[in-house]
Amino acid sequence: MLFQTLDDKNECVGVYYDGDLYFDDQLPENLDKTWAYASFLSNREIRYGNILCNGKSLSDACPAHLKEDWEDAKNKLKAYHRSFCESKVDMRENCFYDLVPRRFLLNFCEIKNRITDYVFENYEKPKNYDFMVDLHKFIKKLEFRKLNIDRNAVKRTLVTPRYRHLRNRLLAAPPYIKYDPFGTKTGRLSTKKNSFPILTIAREHRAMVKPNNQWFVEFDFNAAELRTLLGLCEKEQPNQDIHDWNVRHVYKSQTTRENAKQRVFSWLYNPKAVDNKLNSFYDRDFVLQKYFDGSHVQTFFGRDIPADDHHALNYIIQSTTSDLFLRRVLEVDRFLKDKKSDICFTIHDSLVIDLAEEEKCLIPEIKKVFSDTELGTFKVNISAGKDFGNMKELKL
Repeated sequence: MLFQTLDDKNECVGVYYDGDLYFDDQLPENLDKTWAYASFLSNREIRYGNILCNGKSLSDACPAHLKEDWEDAKNKLKAYHRSFCESKVDMRENCFYDLVPRRFLLNFCEIKNRITDYVFENYEKPKNYDFMVDLHKFIKKLEFRKLNIDRNAVKRTLVTPRYRHLRNRLLAAPPYIKYDPFGTKTGRLSTKKNSFPILTIAREHRAMVKPNNQWFVEFDFNAAELRTLLGLCEKEQPNQDIHDWNVRHVYKSQTTRENAKQRVFSWLYNPKAVDNKLNSFYDRDFVLQKYFDGSHVQTFFGRDIPADDHHALNYIIQSTTSDLFLRRVLEVDRFLKDKKSDICFTIHDSLVIDLAEEEKCLIPEIKKVFSDTELGTFKVNISAGKDFGNMKELKL
């Protein structure tokens, strides 16, 4: 039942199982548990060790009695990867198991098997395990979708010496996004080192990213974290801009939208800040009492995060917002199955769809799926454009 994948690409189907290697249609039927997800496992019910131990690396999860064997195998793996880089071998165009000796694969996978077995014996299943499996499958699918990067736009717009380093970095970056679901404490997605830097591109440089279809359509929650706090306080979501709503209901129209917004965010994550009007609507004490035990946060979605008094509310709101957002992303992804349009990427709390011209009629339905959260119906702002740097507000 315990096995290891030999590559993570959909077209590179191979596993190590019971001391031998199996490929393509020869895979055993009783495969049950492994270290990490690979694309060709999408239709199988498999348990994953790296999710069981909340994203620990094999080195961190490795027990003491296997450390020496694992370090030796890992160093050999690194040596192979260095040789591939020096030889300019494109790993996206080759299957890993075709490039290394069979003897190495057998030894490496057997040690990996033993570490994985240790993890299954010694770690409890996290409350959000099923969600994390679905999330892994989704981000692995995105990882193999090639971005449409206008390299001429990079060269044309980043011409001054000031931007030389950025220009070279963007031109050298692979046109693929590799998200890391374990890169932050709260669960918000970060990107891995060898990813296209979609999360950090300044707005003035985003025009280099273009759709593979005809349109980018961005769906963005209105004041996501504030709405999360309101939902955690078990209150209904306003169907208008929440800052306008605060002006009217919290401050009785005695202030401006900008001032109300500033007061909210200066108060929200500062435990020492006092604003009785805000606290009567957004009861921080109620939320802390429900989700913080003094040393750990247990979020609405079951994440367990070590926290102190100063960071507890921050972690509760940010983690819940991230998980709420990603759950809606997964629902949109399911909705778009078998459609020409698909999800291109996410940036924090916004979702960007690569939309086909003939499927523009789907926008209201996508909005409905995205807005219908576990904490109520969130107001969604929509923008569209022919590239990611020139997005204009879209009103339905």
